[in-house]
Amino acid sequence: MGALMSVTPEETEPSPHWPMPPTDGYTADDLDRLPNLPPHTELIDGSLVFVSPQSLFHTRAVDFFKAQIEAAAPPDLEVIREFTIDIDRQNRPEPDVIVVRGDVVEDPEQTRFPADTVQLAVEVVSPESLSRDRETKPLKYARAGIKHYWRVESNQGRAVAYVFELEPATGAYTPIGIFHERLKVADPFPLDLDLTAIKPRR
Repeated sequence: MGALMSVTPEETEPSPHWPMPPTDGYTADDLDRLPNLPPHTELIDGSLVFVSPQSLFHTRAVDFFKAQIEAAAPPDLEVIREFTIDIDRQNRPEPDVIVVRGDVVEDPEQTRFPADTVQLAVEVVSPESLSRDRETKPLKYARAGIKHYWRVESNQGRAVAYVFELEPATGAYTPIGIFHERLKVADPFPLDLDLTAIKPRR
């Protein structure tokens, strides 16, 4: 008979440990307090949302919009990628790109901005974020008073931008246009973007 081998605790695979949510859900402040959260964790309706690995299209699109918007933005505005915003106690989403007032960019250690300082929120859609980016987040961004919202989707590797503006009378977004090759708008400041630049390289 072969000898029995003992397994020490150090040799066993550790069980994943997920924090138990409070009865009334997590709060915006909890994102800064909970240990070992994955990067880019969001808070939606008191629940933690973990981001799946992103596609190459997603990465290139976020890079493109961040760089192009930053190049055209007035000096009193900052363009920042993948940064959380405070909507309310139970909602702290992380748009892919935001345009925010420069006066609230105060501290290199800060982890969020007030939603009412955001001029534009851009979401690049992934398969796992489709319903959030089309339905959940626009409702919350509109409620927070963010005047401009862009949703960017891939159509066979080519970018399509859906542009929305806040209607003050209803407090909801109204569609401005669907842009396939060129995105040209006057607000929140003049922008003329060649969306074909995001197509996959060969």
